Amino acid sequence: MGAGPGDPELLTLKAARAIAAATVLLVDDLVSEDIVALAAPGARIVRVGKRGGCRSTPQAFIEKLLVGRGAERRECGAPQGGRPVHLRARRRGSAGPARRRHRARGCSTASPPGWLPPRSMGAPLTHREHAQGVVLLTGHTQPGGTPTDWALLGATAQQARLTLVIYMGMRGARPIQQGLLAGGLPAHTPVAVVQHATLAHQRQAVTTLGALYQTVAHERLGSPSIIVVGDVVRGVRQALAQPAPAAAPPDGAARCA
Repeated sequence: MGAGPGDPELLTLKAARAIAAATVLLVDDLVSEDIVALAAPGARIVRVGKRGGCRSTPQAFIEKLLVGRGAERRECGAPQGGRPVHLRARRRGSAGPARRRHRARGCSTASPPGWLPPRSMGAPLTHREHAQGVVLLTGHTQPGGTPTDWALLGATAQQARLTLVIYMGMRGARPIQQGLLAGGLPAHTPVAVVQHATLAHQRQAVTTLGALYQTVAHERLGSPSIIVVGDVVRGVRQALAQPAPAAAPPDGAARCA
C-alpha cells in the first residue's frame, strides 16, 4: 500500500483503513513512525526496509512473508513510501509483478495508493505560464539495465515545456546535471531539491541546473530527496524571498471582486 511521502494526513482513506485493519505490517524504511502508529495495538510490525547502498531485505523474503500470512487468512499489509506501483528504489514498480505472484498462490491483493511529495515544495508541477506537463522518472537504474538518456530528456523538456521530477537521483546528481545540459536545457533553468518532503524536518534548496551538483554537495542534501527541474520552480524562489503573509481577515471581511 502507498504510504505517501511521510505525513500521515496525506494517506488516502483506503490506505489508512488497511493499515489499521492489518494484523501484520511489513514496513518499508521510508514509512514514517507517525504512519506506523496508525496500526492496531496488537499488530505485528516487521521492518523490511530497502535503502540504496545498504543491506536490504530481499524482495523474495518479503513476498514469502506476505504469502505465508495470507495463507493463514491474516490481514497483511506492506506500506511503502510514495506509491508502490510508481517509482521505487531498486525495485520500482514491484507491486505489479508481486500481485500476480500472490494471486497465483490464491491470495487476494489490493494496492491502496499514496500521494507523491513534490507539491510540498510550495509550487505546482504544471502551470499555464511555465509548464505544459510533468514527467516523473527515477534517477536510479537497475544494475546492468539501460541507462537513462538524460540528454534526450533535457531536449524534450526544453521543447515541450515539461517539468522533470526525479526520484532517487541524489547519487547521480552530477551525470543527471551533465546530461540535461547536454540536451539543451539552459544552465539557468531553475531547480529545487527537496529532502524529507512533507515531514517536520523537510529541507529544500533552490538553485539552477548549472549549479545543481555543487548545491547538493554544499547543502549536504541526501536521500530521500526529489529533484524538480523546470520553470515552475521560479514560484518557489519567489515565495522564499517574500515575507510571510499577514493573518487572514475574519470570516466575511474579505470579498471576491
